[in-house]
Amino acid sequence: MMSTRKFGYRLTTDEPRSCRALSDGRVRLQLPEELGHCYSECVELEQGFLLGRLHYHPSRSLVEESNGPHAGRVIVVTVGLQGQSAYQGRESSDLLFKAGHTTVTAFRSLRGERHYQEDESVSQLRLVISEAALNKYVGPERATHLLDCVGLHRLSFQASSQATMAHAAALARYMQPCSPEQPIHNHRLNLQIHALSLLAEQFNRLAPPDAAKGAPLSVDDIQRVEQARNLLSSQLDQQITVEYLATTVGINEHKLKEGFRYLYDNTPIGLLLELRMRKAYTLLESGQQVAQAAWQVGYKYPNNFSVAFTRYFGRSPKSIFGNKRT
Repeated sequence: MMSTRKFGYRLTTDEPRSCRALSDGRVRLQLPEELGHCYSECVELEQGFLLGRLHYHPSRSLVEESNGPHAGRVIVVTVGLQGQSAYQGRESSDLLFKAGHTTVTAFRSLRGERHYQEDESVSQLRLVISEAALNKYVGPERATHLLDCVGLHRLSFQASSQATMAHAAALARYMQPCSPEQPIHNHRLNLQIHALSLLAEQFNRLAPPDAAKGAPLSVDDIQRVEQARNLLSSQLDQQITVEYLATTVGINEHKLKEGFRYLYDNTPIGLLLELRMRKAYTLLESGQQVAQAAWQVGYKYPNNFSVAFTRYFGRSPKSIFGNKRT
């Protein structure tokens, strides 16, 4: 756990912070300039579902008191993009937020302290989803399972997957300052796609959709299914069949399909399509041409890829290509 250095500054909840609504839809909270370049921004994607971006570079070691501004029970997904920070709750366990790692927490409003080191940059992306919004997406039973905690509860802390980092990078890019001609409102669909995809990945790791009904597979079977999923993710440019997956990981095809439905609420081929489309979306946003993106996700013919992409997202690949912002 990090600790503040000698002569560190404590910023209490009573001290002023600049809060202003920007013209492009973001709300910015800025610390006093004498503490360094420290700000956070957020935008409400829908009621009870917030996207936030934090960038702190304090001129001195900093302890920032927090009252936990979120009403009711919430889940927060924090993706570390640069540096690290720590959180110490008054009546709960400590947390570490670290670059290249994703931290998932559930809590009610609480008091604590955020710790930042002198002259070190910290960048994080946060998704905050309320209980009501979570009910909408995963149902009351699964939401209760995820939120069943008193105070602060760390649900997960692990190295971020490639998919998580890709979605986080896209979200952070859309949160960059926009020109008056292209406010953040114009990217609402892009924000929703990346935010929900990131959430879905975290939730499926934490509590598969059918967890409350009892696992139909053994622990060994589940590990093999997860191996198959990782194999799909690493070979998006290959022609993969269910038979190939089952043989490679050492499980029969029936159990493989059953496991994918249990863990990912999808079929192996359905999940392959989902992974390919998400990867293609990120490639196109980064500036790669349609033919290049198509080839990297297993499509020999760009026209076939364009049809599949448009059917999946309701938008053509050309409408995404070149959207990367500087």
